[in-house]
Amino acid sequence: MSIHISAGKGEIAKVVLQPGDPLRAQFIAEKYLENAELVSKTRGIFYYTGFYKGKEITVGASGMGFPSIGIYSFELFTEYEVDTIIRIGTCGAYSTDLKLFDILNVEKAASESTYAKYAWGIEEEILSHQGTIFNTLNRTAGELALEAKSINVHSSDIFYRKDPTVPAIAGKYNCPAVEMEAFGLFANAQHLGKNAATILTVTDIIPTHEKISAGERERALRPMMELALESAIKGL
Repeated sequence: MSIHISAGKGEIAKVVLQPGDPLRAQFIAEKYLENAELVSKTRGIFYYTGFYKGKEITVGASGMGFPSIGIYSFELFTEYEVDTIIRIGTCGAYSTDLKLFDILNVEKAASESTYAKYAWGIEEEILSHQGTIFNTLNRTAGELALEAKSINVHSSDIFYRKDPTVPAIAGKYNCPAVEMEAFGLFANAQHLGKNAATILTVTDIIPTHEKISAGERERALRPMMELALESAIKGL
């Protein structure tokens, strides 16, 4: 048991899938896992452990932003000896080169955030995925006949902002999409020597105001969920 996760020792698998939303974690557990058990619900952040094709998997929420994923991923890595975290989330596209429903496998995350600097003394403003899981996701996408675009993303502390122009850091590092957690996850994994990846589904095209409706999201996110699950069991 950690400060923010009430699961006991041995109740969290070595590989964890982390959506931001607790209800999305519940959906994945109920739809895809066999013998799924709710092992933590502290603060309404659900963690389930069960089996996917005979391999033990945990799925649990990260919440939103670096402070939240920073806490949960750190405790998973250190208190529960998790080896690999795959963040599964949504993002907005700065560019119309991306389309609604595109799946992105994040190569690097760039951020103006001071999270990595003040947490771990990491000075870089762009951080890479960690370990081998990024490559596993790419291979698995090919096996599933899915296109997972390897790109950089802007990890932002800000959801609503006064200035509608694309932030300078996104242009500097060729980031056609924005989300809010990958940089924090990669920083923790780099510091601790763990595996971490982020896959995203494009749900908004910012310049055109196109977006996936609430009713479409369940269908839209299933390919990404299935990619994460199939990738998670490789090597277990």
